[in-house]
Amino acid sequence: MRHHVVLRVVAKLLIPMIMLFGLYVQFHGDYGPGGGFQAGVIFAAAIILYAIVFGLESARRVVRPAILRVLVPLGVLIYGGVGVANILLGGNYLDYSVLAHDSAHGQHVGILLVELGVGITVSSVMILIFFTFAGRGR
Repeated sequence: MRHHVVLRVVAKLLIPMIMLFGLYVQFHGDYGPGGGFQAGVIFAAAIILYAIVFGLESARRVVRPAILRVLVPLGVLIYGGVGVANILLGGNYLDYSVLAHDSAHGQHVGILLVELGVGITVSSVMILIFFTFAGRGR
């Protein structure tokens, strides 16, 4: 892909914008459409675009598969940990109202943490799947 200069320049311009949009979707998910799953897919799409344009090995140097293998269960632990924290604080599983001094603040904190866990897991899994299938022919 070295000789496709226009493609490389456009990708360098698009990838940060795609990631910024992923952050918007991640943190706007409790107010409107979006959330962890959609943001995870958007982040993964940015990394997959990087891998397609700049090469699979270059993408593996930027996002190491070993780190992705740690992030997959970390996201699930964040999701489950919020529920366990609710139980330990005297509420029901994933009843976020006990997470803060005010019920509305607790709901906001809880959904942000849960969506963050989902986003981490979804993006990591999608990137790992792409790396696995894209590297099979080698």
